[in-house]
Amino acid sequence: MAQLRQDFAEFEKRDTVILVVGPENAQAFARYFCEHDLPFAGLPDPTHTVLKLYGQQVNLFKFGRMPAQLVVDRAGMVRFICYGKDMTDIPTDAEMLALIDEINSNPAPVARDGGEASAWRGVL
Repeated sequence: MAQLRQDFAEFEKRDTVILVVGPENAQAFARYFCEHDLPFAGLPDPTHTVLKLYGQQVNLFKFGRMPAQLVVDRAGMVRFICYGKDMTDIPTDAEMLALIDEINSNPAPVARDGGEASAWRGVL
């Protein structure tokens, strides 16, 4: 989350909302966000409702949820998903910003392999 905070202004320039979903209860989540002065929105998900909706993995040997990053466009279409194998396995902000720029300039779903992405609806 430190990397997202560092480049938060760049995401804002692109009219992008960052929503961090975490396994803590609302009180613990709010405390964490206040203590770390995070500028983006947070959503506590202690019952794993959002986790299950988007197929995020839990690995108890690696202390819980594996990282997942999604980009959902203005129409509610999931345009990108990255499931990390560990907490360091996440796209850089530069990669995410470039992807957002591509999505904003191309109304068709974008696939990493150059083919057409399967567009499916997600609800946040």
